Amino acid sequence: MPARTAATRAPGAPRLGPHPRRGATLHPGAWWLWSLALGTAATRTTNPLLLTLLIATSAYVVASCRPDTPWARSYAAFVKLALVVIVIRLVFAVALGSPIPGTHVIVTLPEVPLPDWAQGIRLGGRVTAETLVFAFYDGLRLAALLICVGAANSLASPTRLLKSLPGALYEMGVAVVVALTYAPNLIADVQRLRAARRLRGRPDTGVRGLLHVGLPVLEGALERSVALAAAMDARGYGRTADVPPRVRRTTAALTLGGLLGVCAGTYGLLTAQGGTYGLPVLLAGLLAALAGLRLGGRRSLRTRYRPDRWDARAWLVTGSGAAVPALLILAAELDPAALHPGVVPLVAPTLPLWPAAAVLIGLLPAFLSPAPRSPAAPEETS
Repeated sequence: MPARTAATRAPGAPRLGPHPRRGATLHPGAWWLWSLALGTAATRTTNPLLLTLLIATSAYVVASCRPDTPWARSYAAFVKLALVVIVIRLVFAVALGSPIPGTHVIVTLPEVPLPDWAQGIRLGGRVTAETLVFAFYDGLRLAALLICVGAANSLASPTRLLKSLPGALYEMGVAVVVALTYAPNLIADVQRLRAARRLRGRPDTGVRGLLHVGLPVLEGALERSVALAAAMDARGYGRTADVPPRVRRTTAALTLGGLLGVCAGTYGLLTAQGGTYGLPVLLAGLLAALAGLRLGGRRSLRTRYRPDRWDARAWLVTGSGAAVPALLILAAELDPAALHPGVVPLVAPTLPLWPAAAVLIGLLPAFLSPAPRSPAAPEETS
């Protein structure tokens, strides 16, 4: 019997057409590179105004581009975690003291005497404004780094990111993706259970509410882990193809040599003596590592269905993120006081203009990335 064509399809049957272009969504690797670049920029400064601008930049891009999925709602949890980090840093500065000298005493706490072998550690004593300001700057820098990582978790689909990894990194990528999706799934379960308890008129706060919510969440996590293990086993996870021993040895040599070259080149770039050989060794190490990953992918029997494309928008998003730390590093060389305001003597931080303009380059993905689509929305057919 001849195959049915579009002209002889049954009445009322849906008209089939080409699948919508995956180019409508941005490559997940571009989101991670953009977010990590902003996090790198956060480590290059302690200026609270620049750090706040970095946080606002990531928040605006997340609000504009994140999809309507459960794992995309984890950004608020990372913001709360960042606030907890700042509070803990301030508490440690008050309780354990700080090597930063200060003259503006806020309060004097009872000091606990310590033995001689604990020299350099202080419990209690004077708490100065300089100590608190230094601790706040330090905590805000770590908080900005966490928020930038949270932006990557909210914007990039973990499953699409796993599909884009090289075949040699597939097993390690599965472990990383499972670890990255644990927190978003846990947050979604907690929100769902708390909403269900509120609808039933039961308490969802306090110790009692935490116990009634925490136990079902842990039980659901265990069931999800068992289901994931069964699904991976059914799909043949871990199977490898037979490759000649010569290819395995070449792969191991290229990968190991490439990683050593990357380490040596990075060390050369960070030291004044290795400035001449640092960049060539780093590039050679990257090429060797990429060649090793390419050969190592021969052992993977995995195929990709509709792989994501790395298009011009992905290059622009990645480039906008990389421009931020590059310009801040240059600004630190030209005017280090602007990026690292002093606390002794205690002075108010100022917002340097062109480093702030460099941070605003990170807003480019909000205008380049397509509008987020709900996964439940029906796809258009041609």
